[in-house]
Amino acid sequence: MDRRTFVFQAGMTGLFSAAALARGAGPDTVVRQGRGKARHCILVYLLGGPPHQDMWDLKPDAPSEIRGPFNAIATREPGIQISEHLPRLAQQTHRMSIVRSLGYNNGDHPFMTYYTLTGRISPRPLGANTVLPPSRDDDPHMGCVVSKFQHRVPQVPGYVAIPEVQVRMTMMPVAGGGRAGYLGPEYNPLAINGDPRQPGAVAALRLPAEVTPGRRDERGDLLALLDGFGGNLRGVQDYAAVRRRAAALTDSGEQEGLFALASEKPALRSAYGDHRFGQSLLLARRLVERGVSFVGVHFNNMTRCDGWDTHKNNFSCLRDELLPVLDQGLSALLDDLADRGLLDETLVVCMGEFGRTPRINKQAGRDHWGQCGAAVLAGGGVRGGNIVGASNAIGAYPTETPVGPPDMVSTIYHALGLNPHALVVDARLNRTLQLSEGDVIPGIF
Repeated sequence: MDRRTFVFQAGMTGLFSAAALARGAGPDTVVRQGRGKARHCILVYLLGGPPHQDMWDLKPDAPSEIRGPFNAIATREPGIQISEHLPRLAQQTHRMSIVRSLGYNNGDHPFMTYYTLTGRISPRPLGANTVLPPSRDDDPHMGCVVSKFQHRVPQVPGYVAIPEVQVRMTMMPVAGGGRAGYLGPEYNPLAINGDPRQPGAVAALRLPAEVTPGRRDERGDLLALLDGFGGNLRGVQDYAAVRRRAAALTDSGEQEGLFALASEKPALRSAYGDHRFGQSLLLARRLVERGVSFVGVHFNNMTRCDGWDTHKNNFSCLRDELLPVLDQGLSALLDDLADRGLLDETLVVCMGEFGRTPRINKQAGRDHWGQCGAAVLAGGGVRGGNIVGASNAIGAYPTETPVGPPDMVSTIYHALGLNPHALVVDARLNRTLQLSEGDVIPGIF
């Protein structure tokens, strides 16, 4: 993303958030009649499909071709066991609800990414070999919905994606799933696609080499003069507001700005881990602390493994890279939020698009398995030390409290004070529909 695009996107995000607030009551007010009290959500999305049997729902009594080599360990909460390769998170279970019965009968990446992030089945055909660019007819990502109906700090974006949702096979935004769809482009995420560890990760925050601070100020003065000639013309004033809002994000520089990880204490940065995922979670904490309502950390950037799509070498990838990185980063996030008094008002959700097959394949991997998976929720009013649902003896199918993607979406909306069953208007397609088609998961709050 070049500087011009970033400035326009950043400014439009804030400008239209403010415009939405100015519209006052109406359908939005009904949407905001949910009972949850959380103000922020950090979604940790394990893109590719995390294996629930090796993380949150181990089956120690299953045959070896199902169980695999990992052992279950006791956690801080008596009676709850998780993988031995998540030792730090094992000490965080007093803050967690672990859902062990999340599933839907489909195992395609594009289909399930769209379904889990929007709560609706795509109106366009999505399959393993069908990846379409986003459309204004798509359903919106949860973050875009929250940005429209719940965001109350117009100086910062409502929804930031780190990075934007992408399909691994093509490295392009998935159809719908990641953007605002029928809500309109003003609610699209502000995408941070660079590595947060690098000072120039958000290149648009830095002045071009030929533009000194003095020259920038002179340009600002000239633009202000030109704006004055526009008088009260709506288009001129709107564009001026876009620029002013973008400047608020960019002119403060990388040391003090919204995305300035360099200003965080070295010990804290180290606690999150010197890897892209950990630093993305630190950035997420920084963003919610400053008023961003929804941050999506879409985790699929690894150095030696093919993300969470572990068709081969599942156990070595989990043991040597995926689980240690998740364990370090997510546990540091929960501690950091709690230490700052932010955990009660910040819902943290860790999930992927589906689980993986009970039976281990010939490449020591697990394949796609939509019928059953797991998710973890913490903070934001969630009941800690809690298990919701159960799967059968090999982790193939839910046996208690089956939960579908729309239920997870409804639960997230509820936690954030939105009424998941409120009616909203899709003016583009001239239809009225519920914000979500699911129910709040019982026993979570």
